[in-house]
Order: sequence, then structure tokens, then C-alpha cells
Amino acid sequence: MFRNKDYVLTIYETGSFTKASEKLFVSQPSLSATIKRLEDKIGAPIFDRSTNPVKLTEVGEEYVRYAKEIYKTEQSFVKYLTDRGNLISGKLKLGGSTFFSSFILPEMVSKFCAVYSNVELEIFEDTTKNLINKLKDGELDIILDNALIEDDKISSEIFIKEKLILAVPREFEINSKLKKYAITAKQIIKNEHLNIDGVDLSEFKKQSFILLRHENDTGKRAEKLLKKYNVEPNVAFCIDQQITGYNLACMGMGISFIGDELVKRVTPTERLCFYNLQDRISNREIYFYYKKNQYLTLACKKFIDFNTKK
Repeated sequence: MFRNKDYVLTIYETGSFTKASEKLFVSQPSLSATIKRLEDKIGAPIFDRSTNPVKLTEVGEEYVRYAKEIYKTEQSFVKYLTDRGNLISGKLKLGGSTFFSSFILPEMVSKFCAVYSNVELEIFEDTTKNLINKLKDGELDIILDNALIEDDKISSEIFIKEKLILAVPREFEINSKLKKYAITAKQIIKNEHLNIDGVDLSEFKKQSFILLRHENDTGKRAEKLLKKYNVEPNVAFCIDQQITGYNLACMGMGISFIGDELVKRVTPTERLCFYNLQDRISNREIYFYYKKNQYLTLACKKFIDFNTKK
């Protein structure tokens, strides 16, 4: 009954028998006949052909749900077979937000492939919310994120620790008052900033801020810090990615909360003064996340170990 599940899933994904036939390299009459035989066997239609794009019927929705589960099981078995004999090979699908997929994952992939050349790696960029859903659906093997994901279907390994710091445009007058706390990009790159005292966030009342939206971990922590120190920010921009906040701060558009790992991976700038924060909320970890209770390939294990074991 599920022998032709790939046909059904492709029609569902494309919304068209014509597009599905092109993707599957079969003729449309042949595809239609195969689906009709399957529907006759089930005793009910899978697709509502009166709509454009075609939609699933109630029975069709259940068929697709079970077909996806069967597909995941088959993929797990394929991964198991690939690993037999301790062969480090196969394919890894890695996910990250803009910062991680642009500045951290490419370096990881390059170093890993230099050692394990038989492993094929792909990088996918998306929002944290979408990445989590793709991980749970089996579309991704690993995601790298600084959000604290508490989900009983997901396991994690710490990659590195990170500090949330303030990036303040150099021309802002507040820098003169807080000169003894100011940190340079070069100090951050050398980790010398870890020994410099943090500034009291209440000093930044009435300043212009660039804030990340609440869905972002940086945005959540910034909200908590501002509230804790009774700072009502003048919000110049509300954005989705911390790299955007960093670039806007460089242009003098406002103060941005960013992770020190970002500063270590971009071209050093003298346009900004950086400041540690006193509060523990500014300390966080960056994690590798992977699906719990799913067969973890040797390639997947090696990739995590390769980037966490010192």
C-alpha cells in the first residue's frame, strides 16, 4: 500500500500531477493511473483534483502522515547500513541561522571534510523556529544555535560558551563617561575582554538601541536585561539577525546586543566601543542540537565530537 508513497508525497509537495511527473521522470498518464490504482485499493480518494493546486482529502492527509513516518524509518535504516564496518561516510545536513551558517559552519565543514573526505555535508540557513521543526521532522541532522531549546525530542551538546556584549557606536557621548570599561575588537579576539569589568546597563538610559525580536535568544536576553535595570530604550530598529544589528551599530544607528563570537569572526572595526555586562544573563552557550531517540550515524557523532572534544 505504501510502495508508491514517493509518488503521493511528490504530488503533495508540488501540488500538481504535471509537476510531480516531471520531477519523478514518469509520464503524467502513468502517474495518474498509479495513484488511481492506489486509491481503488484504499477505497477512498487521496487527492481532491477539483482544486488548483490539488489538495489532500482527509484520507490523503492520514496516508501522507504514515508515509512520512515510513520514509523516516527507511532513512534511519539506510544510515545504519552506511555505518556498518565503521565506515565514516554518508551525508550530513547541518542547519543554522544567518550568523552560524555564514561564519561558523563553513569553517567547521572545511576542517571536518579535510579529515573525513567521504562525508558529504550540506548547510541550510533558516530561523531558529524553522530549524527546530526541520530537525524534528528529520529534514536536518544537526543544528547549531545559541537558543536554549527545551524539548524532550531533542538532545544537545555544548559547542562553546559565549558572552553577550554591547556594541556602541564610537561617536556616542556615553563612551567618554564609560571609557575605563571600553573594550576593543582586538581584545575580544584575544579573549582579553573576559578579565575586564562589566558596565552597569542602567548607564544607557535614554540611548538609542537596535533590538532583536523576541523569537531570537539575543532578543529575549536583551529584553530581560533592559527590564531588570529599568532601561526604557529608544528603539531605533527591531530586526531578526544579530549580524544586521552589528552592521547597523557600525553605521552609528544605535546600540546593539551581540555575542562576542560574532566580533571574533568579522573584520575588526574601530567604529564601535564594546562593553561587557555585569549580569549573568549575558552568559550563554552555543549548542549542537540533534533529534533524540533516532539512529545517530557515525558521521553525525564524529562531526559533533570533532567540534567539541579538545
